[in-house]
Amino acid sequence: MNPVVSNASPLINLARIQRFNLLKQFYGRVTIPMAVYDEVMIQGQERDGSREVRNAAWILRTAPTDELAVSALAAQLDRGEASAIILARELNAELLLIDEIHGRRVAEKLGVKITGTLGILARAKREGLIPNVRDEIARLQSQGTWIHPKLSRDILELVGEIA
Repeated sequence: MNPVVSNASPLINLARIQRFNLLKQFYGRVTIPMAVYDEVMIQGQERDGSREVRNAAWILRTAPTDELAVSALAAQLDRGEASAIILARELNAELLLIDEIHGRRVAEKLGVKITGTLGILARAKREGLIPNVRDEIARLQSQGTWIHPKLSRDILELVGEIA
């Protein structure tokens, strides 16, 4: 099975709402580039996600080999996103976990299959691990995560929580 690569935001967002364990349940192992590790563990020290990442032996850290491609992408995205996208391509990742819309668009253009925090929560509902997505979205928003209203509506429609 090909690896799953994650950017920082799904790690942080799932930790915020105590759903970080879904990553291990769904993917077994998650690979993050060193730039994402730095973003969560060094720059984000003692903030949401840092403790969870530190304690997760199933999160592997590696650096993409094509630093030139990372630098080129980093001109339009943050370094963590650029590194995650390039690493996902290099590893032929099964999936890239990423929330930011611009990063998602770039990844898709490069042929990388993506999902994000809300996609993970939708899967958790489908698999009976959470009762609904609406409450999880409300919890994310109460913790300071901005979610576009249309995206929220689309996900709730997808999981059958609105008609």
